[in-house]
Amino acid sequence: MTIPGHMLDYISTRDHRLMRRVHRWRPPRWFRLWMILATRGGDGWLWYGISALVLIFGTPTRYAAVTAAWTACSVGAIIFLILKKLTGRKRPNALVPHCWATLLPPDQFSFPSGHTITAFAFTIAVGSFYPHLMGVLLFCALSVATSRIVLGMHFLSDVMVGAFLGAGLGYAGFLIFT
Repeated sequence: MTIPGHMLDYISTRDHRLMRRVHRWRPPRWFRLWMILATRGGDGWLWYGISALVLIFGTPTRYAAVTAAWTACSVGAIIFLILKKLTGRKRPNALVPHCWATLLPPDQFSFPSGHTITAFAFTIAVGSFYPHLMGVLLFCALSVATSRIVLGMHFLSDVMVGAFLGAGLGYAGFLIFT
């Protein structure tokens, strides 16, 4: 087996081990609610709302910030749609039933996490224009990313790659629009 093959086996083994633990865990009610709200916010509503607030209350760079964020998110959507079709990785909840989450995934493929790409693309782009918002934005992005694992929608590696891609796209958007 090649080095990349060993690496993928290593990652996959750990992803599946974490998946089985998460799918058996019964977290407290407040945590389950937080995860469901985070993943629903990550459907776009959270980013639309923050964009509106930035446009209404932002500084003169508000248009550049929102344009950078939505450009990064749009490129991220194209990338994740292509990668999902190329890899065809099944979602965790399609492999092992989840003990308490019954949300339906938006599609059948897992790699990479589109919610996480969007969350980090938006966060890094807007947070780079408004550093005082970065902490709150990172909390939101991390909540969305965590929710995707906890709810059985993605493996840890899907989310980590999504965060990396999204952060890179967000920073590129910031650099292009400053």
